Amino acid sequence: MMLYDYSLATERVTELHREADNARVASRLVSARRWSRLASWAQRQARRASRDLG
Repeated sequence: MMLYDYSLATERVTELHREADNARVASRLVSARRWSRLASWAQRQARRASRDLG
């Protein structure tokens, strides 16, 4: 019985680690997307400013 409990516990810990890894990856993707949007916005602003000075 104790071996079964240990097996269940290690399986659950592995599952929790996997969920945490997935959450970290998702967070990084969201962050990368946000930075990409910001970079695109900055590029548009720079083009606009350059045209205005033009």
